[in-house]
Amino acid sequence: MEKTREILSHARRIVIKTGSALLTDEHGRLNKLWLEALADDIAALMAMDKEIILVASGAVALGRTTLNLKAPLKLEQKQAAAALGQTALMQGFCDSFATHNLHAAQLLLTLDVTENRRSYLNARATMEALLTQRVIPVINENDTVATAELRYGDNDRLSAHVAQMAGAHLLILLSDVDGLYSADPRRDVSAKHISLVEKITPEIMRLGGKSSSSTGSGGMATKLEAARIANAAGCSTIIAKGTEANPIANLQNDNPFTLFLPQGSPASARRQWIAHRLKPSGALTVDEGAANALKANKSLLAAGITHCDGNFLKGDAVQVLNANGQVIAQGLVNLDRQILEKYIGKSARDSNFSGIAIHKNNLVRLGD
Repeated sequence: MEKTREILSHARRIVIKTGSALLTDEHGRLNKLWLEALADDIAALMAMDKEIILVASGAVALGRTTLNLKAPLKLEQKQAAAALGQTALMQGFCDSFATHNLHAAQLLLTLDVTENRRSYLNARATMEALLTQRVIPVINENDTVATAELRYGDNDRLSAHVAQMAGAHLLILLSDVDGLYSADPRRDVSAKHISLVEKITPEIMRLGGKSSSSTGSGGMATKLEAARIANAAGCSTIIAKGTEANPIANLQNDNPFTLFLPQGSPASARRQWIAHRLKPSGALTVDEGAANALKANKSLLAAGITHCDGNFLKGDAVQVLNANGQVIAQGLVNLDRQILEKYIGKSARDSNFSGIAIHKNNLVRLGD
């Protein structure tokens, strides 16, 4: 599909999610040959100056096999299996990427981390630092500290939140199915494959079904929810069959898949998040010079701040007010209030602070 080639060509930052059914073989052990082929695909993408983030299920499945645990597992058994299986999973990724002189780094997240502003910003900063060094973040849900019953399929939604957090352009959900159908193709031979979804409607969401995999439990329903989250963040989504070797390279061929088009762009989605979804924890009043600088798309400097209100901390959302008390912007502040107050009205050369109270990339002008 020409549209897919275009999206792959223009997508600089890509999140790839792999499921337990792909990473493990029929005996519940790591599928090394498949993983090596995936590493080949990722190395090829990175040679094209792409940034790759992986979200990988499989830790519980691998650990369960090693411990010879039979389903259904109790919560503490799942957590023990996850702790053991995670080491094998990461060793497999590290070994596969090493043949291409690439490095992988482990990040253990939970959905609540992506919903907590400060944790969100810290995780995002870590990913940015890794990607800058051409290291591949391998993200998994932190199953060993989960307080609710684990579900492997949660990584579908987690991958969408990671794509949202990272400002990714494309999310690829690799699975044991080749996309969305008008009905369950395993039960209805007349089911038709849907190659393109321009908008995820309630009717589309109702097409989700339950997984028939013995190792994964996400199913199409969680994949559609993941696509909905990612698309709302301006990220295209592809659901593709990954059981064959080199699943990413296969997207360039005639293998069937489903493409979900985004609403807007990652940049515009993040601006909406900063401007409208975050509750401000305080306010900064600025002088006329600073207000004019913001109109010119510049960062807010401490030198232009005349007053601080609220008990905000680093990373919190704060409003920016002009001298008349009008809200002219909202952004994520770089310092706690008690620290920032020491620098207001001072230029960077008068202190050991960079001078930037809110970076332009974390600031949205309002009322333009």
